[in-house]
Amino acid sequence: MSISITATTRKQKVLSFVWQHIMLLMSLYLMTLGVALCVRSCLGSSVISSLPFVLSLAGEAGGGVPQWSIGGYTIMMNFIFVLCQIAILRRKFDPMQLFQLVIGFIFGWLIDLNMALTSPLTCDTLLSQAVAQLAGCTVMGIGIAFEIRCGSVTMPGEGISIAISQVVKRPFAKVKICVDTLLVVLAVASCYIFFGSWLWNVIGPGTIFAMVYVGLVVKFISPRIGWFDRLLGYIPGFRRYIFGLARLIYRHD
Repeated sequence: MSISITATTRKQKVLSFVWQHIMLLMSLYLMTLGVALCVRSCLGSSVISSLPFVLSLAGEAGGGVPQWSIGGYTIMMNFIFVLCQIAILRRKFDPMQLFQLVIGFIFGWLIDLNMALTSPLTCDTLLSQAVAQLAGCTVMGIGIAFEIRCGSVTMPGEGISIAISQVVKRPFAKVKICVDTLLVVLAVASCYIFFGSWLWNVIGPGTIFAMVYVGLVVKFISPRIGWFDRLLGYIPGFRRYIFGLARLIYRHD
């Protein structure tokens, strides 16, 4: 009897873990769709993609760096973030956080996927650019809110900020601002190194807008997605049907 209960519990834990990370994958997809829309707006990419965007353009222009995509450089940057966390925290680094490498790889791959899917999108007027930027930042903020609720390991970009804040004993929010600012400064410096000028379509007013607006979207959305928590608690199985899932999601608190 106890063996049967243990096996059932183990099965439920496995299903719950898999379901949680399916939801995480959905969240990452929304985040990267937002990144792609911001890039397509030509008003300025998001902070996390600003440096990879410059490097990918430099590669295409024969600037002496590998001809990788934005997603490829994002994967490399996330890998460096994890290495920096290990160097900063040393023995305090939780080996479970190595899963950030997997998340970082998927994040970069999804950026390339969404860049391909949004390739027909052209923003040749200021209105279309503004709409694409607004849509991208909104979708990105929603994706981040979902990603936080999934409760898995942190994204490498947040992980490096957490590691630094633990060492320097400063609030995470302030460290995060400093890290984001450093990424933008590096992106601007790369523009001058490879192109001799500031690329406003890469780091422009949309980048500053994203730095402020995305956080506001996350703050607004987070208290209003209780249905997503119930969705995370759903364990797929043959005994639960689509109707039951829908009732679970839309059930009033």
